[in-house]
Amino acid sequence: MTIRVVVADDQELVRGGFAMILGAQPDIEVVAEAGDGIEAVEAVRRHAPDVVLLDIRMPRMDGIEAARVVCAESGTKVVMLTTFDQDDYVYEALHAGASGFLLKDVRRDDLVHAVRVVVAGDSLLAPSVARRLVADFTSRGQVGAGPDLGALTARERETLVLLGRGLSNAEIAAEMVVSEHTVKTHVSNVLSKLGLRDRIQAVICAYESGLIAPGVR
Repeated sequence: MTIRVVVADDQELVRGGFAMILGAQPDIEVVAEAGDGIEAVEAVRRHAPDVVLLDIRMPRMDGIEAARVVCAESGTKVVMLTTFDQDDYVYEALHAGASGFLLKDVRRDDLVHAVRVVVAGDSLLAPSVARRLVADFTSRGQVGAGPDLGALTARERETLVLLGRGLSNAEIAAEMVVSEHTVKTHVSNVLSKLGLRDRIQAVICAYESGLIAPGVR
């Protein structure tokens, strides 16, 4: 399967560099480049890519607003790009539906890996960004404001807790003493029952619902 990607960044050199790196992969095709949020949204509508890389700060329409539109209108996965790991908009970007968050100084191999990861249904955050996300929950007082978890079975609630701790499917399987296939089923049920887009949204839900307390692993 060829992964179709749109790259959106207002800096031509950055945009072109990312497009060149991704386009050199045998399983990835860069179908369009965009210089601002409006162009990015139009490119997604036109090409229906699997993934769009969005610079968080762009003219006319910023990356967060573009992410909201893309996630509301399509199944395209969004990976946000920024220069700063302490960007004030991490929380808003993830709530807009972003499946991942990368720094622009990301290594070549990590960029390619990120695209493949989000297409596979997983999500990614740089460790420094993940720490910022949890700090945001604490400072914003969001705990307890999440969705009702009543529809989940006991095992699904346990899965959500482990997702919130950032564990992979293999790690969750080891923790719960079940197969990875069973974990995938639990994860799918959690996302479906709670109306969540992906694992990142599950992490947010785990904290917002109070299932995990900030600072507790």
